[in-house]
Amino acid sequence: MYDLPRHKEHDEQVIKAFTERYPFAFLTGCDSEKRPVATQVPVFIEENNGRKIMRGHIMRNTDHHKAFLHNENVLVVFTGKHTYVSATWYSNPYTPSTWNYMSVHARGVIRFVTDAELVDVLRTTSLHFENDDPQSTTVFDNLPTEYKDRVIKAIVAFEIEIKEMDTVFKLSQDRDAKSYQNIIARLKEQGEDGQVIAAEMEKRTKEVFPDKE
Repeated sequence: MYDLPRHKEHDEQVIKAFTERYPFAFLTGCDSEKRPVATQVPVFIEENNGRKIMRGHIMRNTDHHKAFLHNENVLVVFTGKHTYVSATWYSNPYTPSTWNYMSVHARGVIRFVTDAELVDVLRTTSLHFENDDPQSTTVFDNLPTEYKDRVIKAIVAFEIEIKEMDTVFKLSQDRDAKSYQNIIARLKEQGEDGQVIAAEMEKRTKEVFPDKE
């Protein structure tokens, strides 16, 4: 991860909102032969007595499950919208183009939990994505018992105690005010990704240029 101070997000609420908005994260680690492994899973971060705990589930006895049993250190990457930014939009166009994006990296230690805790994770996950509707047919508690028993044997839930969180919210903070506003205007003409990045840049205008009215 690029460690540039001007591209960091320090507001805990903004970071929390970002991980909640983009919960389908990359869970990465290293196996016993030092090969990288990764899988994408929906995860949730909860705070408990000042500790940040991430919860989720993966398939049992897969390469990544075995890797995390061998090496408990994990990296979880949350990624949001991203877009190309052309240098032709700058006040000085004779410079390289770039890419604007937002990303949160969480490092921690993984622990696989009991089947009883797995049920709680599945219940929380299904309720969350069904907008907390307990009547939904796909909520874990409403699924057939035979199916639930079979699923529980095939997956395993985990908890990750987050030890460190880092961010890159690269949103043209290093550009002059004229370029910054022109980038916003051009991104608004793009598709959804560009429009989301433009909106994020607009929200930060006063922070990036505090001396501008």
